[in-house]
Amino acid sequence: MKGNDRRIVLFTAGSHGLVHTYELSIPILMTVWLAEFSVTAAALGLAVTVGYGLFGVGALPGGVLVDRFGSKPLIIGCLLGMGVAFLLAAAAPSFPTLVLALALWGIAASVYHPAGLALISKGVTRSGTAFGYHGIGGNLGIALGPLVTVLLLLQFDWRVVTAALVLPTVVVVAYGLAVEFDETAAVETASRADGGSGDDSGSASDTKGQLTVGAILSDSRALFTLGFSLVFLIVMLSGLYYRAFLTFLPDLLSDLLDGVLHLELVDPESPYADEFDVSRYLYVGILVFGVAGQYLGGRLADRIAPERALAYVLATLATLAGLVVPAVALGLLPFLAVALLLGVALFTIQPLQQATVAAYSPSSVRGLSFGYTFLAIFGIGALGAGLAGAVLTYADVAALFVVLAGIAATGATLTVVLRRLTR
Repeated sequence: MKGNDRRIVLFTAGSHGLVHTYELSIPILMTVWLAEFSVTAAALGLAVTVGYGLFGVGALPGGVLVDRFGSKPLIIGCLLGMGVAFLLAAAAPSFPTLVLALALWGIAASVYHPAGLALISKGVTRSGTAFGYHGIGGNLGIALGPLVTVLLLLQFDWRVVTAALVLPTVVVVAYGLAVEFDETAAVETASRADGGSGDDSGSASDTKGQLTVGAILSDSRALFTLGFSLVFLIVMLSGLYYRAFLTFLPDLLSDLLDGVLHLELVDPESPYADEFDVSRYLYVGILVFGVAGQYLGGRLADRIAPERALAYVLATLATLAGLVVPAVALGLLPFLAVALLLGVALFTIQPLQQATVAAYSPSSVRGLSFGYTFLAIFGIGALGAGLAGAVLTYADVAALFVVLAGIAATGATLTVVLRRLTR
């Protein structure tokens, strides 16, 4: 990668990892907050839901702001906002203050994905590979962030730990302020290569970047061509699959390991004992193994049409979902093999769908396009957890993976339709 590309990738991958570190440290800290603030699980759950809800819903207005102000200032603002939120949580004297801190975190974090992905798609020449490295940063935050939080809580007071989580943010913010990069280098390069025709900045409405309902609706009408509408449905389906599979995977691993492997890594009376269950380590291992998928997806996006590769990977996810129950019947090792392959395929999709979103949206509303994308993944996709819970309540694990196979197969079919329409 060239210097501009490397600087953008380092900045966005580090920021992405921090967003998910904060996101997944919250469930760990909830154990302490229940006792510290003497509230019910329902009240705390509602407070956390507010934060997570704002994280998803805020992606859409965040995308509009990206198109108006650019990515870098919004990512810096996102990092600073998350840091301030966690400092506020660390110093919270009462439960209402904690609720405010969680809401502030959700608002600040919601801006990141449309800003970071728009920056990569418009600023990095080999954007597919960059999307892969960006995803690796996120995977490491998802997998290692909660583990680091638990390890710190075993040694220090929760307020110290919460404040300490801000330190990496200071480093990334300092880096972002110190380096300079061209946010539109890739768009400008494509425009020159096409003799000026590659600049699609005028394809959206004149309201671009205005944070009003009318402006968002006007730009949305320009964005939602038939092609982008199909892309939206595809990423929504992948979000449903992602959330449904990962939400109940720890419980499935725990059930399989029960009576097979039992290790007490910490005092069983510790409030964090569940986080050191062996099944948790296997879950983290699957997420870390997904790093290979992020890299693979990024490389594929730079070598073949991303929607073509996306169809193959979605078909693979459908096939692997159908193999889960037979693998469980064969024992732990066959199941782990299928689960690891699922982890790779699940994360291979992410760079490919991001490259596909970029291919089917004008650069002038790229932030808005990723705002809709993450509204679909984090907002509508969150229904996957409820869907999985309902299937497991009224049916069984076999039925759940039949449903997942159907979701992936539908996504693969829509991707084939998208590719044929493009041709």
